Amino acid sequence: MSAAGRPSAVAHLRRPATIRGRCANILATGLGGGLTHFRVEPSRLPQVADFVAAVTRRRYPGLAIPYHSRWRHLDAGGVARVAALGAALSRLPAAERARAKIDLIVTSVLLDAGAGETWRFREEHTGQTFARSEGLAVASFRMFEAGLFSSDPSRPWRTDAAVLMDLEESRMARGFQASAANPLAGLDGRVGLLKRLGRAMKGAPHLFDALRDRATQSRLDAPIILEAVLEALEEIWPERIELDGVGLGDTWPHPAAGGSGPSAGLVPLHKLSQWLAYSLVEPLEEAGVSVSGLDQLTGLAEYRNGGLFVDLDVLVPKHPDVTGVTHAPGSQVIVEWRALTVALLDRLAPLVAVRVGLDPTELPLIKVLEGGTWAAGRELADARRAGAPPIRVASDGTLF
Repeated sequence: MSAAGRPSAVAHLRRPATIRGRCANILATGLGGGLTHFRVEPSRLPQVADFVAAVTRRRYPGLAIPYHSRWRHLDAGGVARVAALGAALSRLPAAERARAKIDLIVTSVLLDAGAGETWRFREEHTGQTFARSEGLAVASFRMFEAGLFSSDPSRPWRTDAAVLMDLEESRMARGFQASAANPLAGLDGRVGLLKRLGRAMKGAPHLFDALRDRATQSRLDAPIILEAVLEALEEIWPERIELDGVGLGDTWPHPAAGGSGPSAGLVPLHKLSQWLAYSLVEPLEEAGVSVSGLDQLTGLAEYRNGGLFVDLDVLVPKHPDVTGVTHAPGSQVIVEWRALTVALLDRLAPLVAVRVGLDPTELPLIKVLEGGTWAAGRELADARRAGAPPIRVASDGTLF
């Protein structure tokens, strides 16, 4: 294929429809018994839907379910940190408030990879202790509040390229309270990711401005948000698969992925980028940009959603190594697990909606995730393994 055709293959791998299609191909192979690592038991989906619906009703009795986004984690422990942020930014123009919130959310999402089973963060402001995703959220909020990523002490609520590019691991370790006694998985990977983010930010338009420029009459389709995020962040991911010199990020080979041309055999997942796209919706809407097409984005290929299907026997390991050893993120078993998770979430979402008495249009996927599947997966992990996922992944701090 000509060089001119290859960027179109890259663009194809950045579309939610491609994520959904490639994951569906892998599920179809699984339903036919053709996968190496998992047997798929679709007859178990109704029981999963029952459990997720029960969790959803308990968490949101009135079914006023917000979007699944990083903003929910920032208020962990019942502390109104997001409201405090709003108060701190209240005198700024709407666009400046949006830029500050997007700076926070980009940093927090990119730091939201697996923390490990033992790491904890004690918040001095409240005396509460948090672990895993909530701990990373609270730690990133407090670092942001303290101006750790800003070059202007009088304006702490910002992220500056120069600061990120010079970020030292020891400074981040202090911010996360990480030490030999309190190890944080993938700390060096997180620091490297933020350094590369700084280089990508240098001279580039702010993400809010880039998104606002793509809006039509103050409206944005969610896939355009994902496209802009993937373009803005394409240089920050570790060296993985490339097409025409462009890094593909969270994209992996799998023999059942299907497709044609240069992208054949690759399954894009883009978990952190879609998590960020979901998390950008609220600051964009607060700034007057209406977002549509959220259901075009996919479920998130991460270990809470994936653990839900393993723990409730929709995905049954075919051999002991699936749960018995720790796997690299790009190993076939992990790619298979994550792709099946995305495809099964599409099948699960309408079943959950019916069980809580809503039409699927009233309970879109972004709210099923929040209600929902992520919390249900965590509850099972807490009950069965003290919070650990059923399948272990060697986190490098840039994927989960």
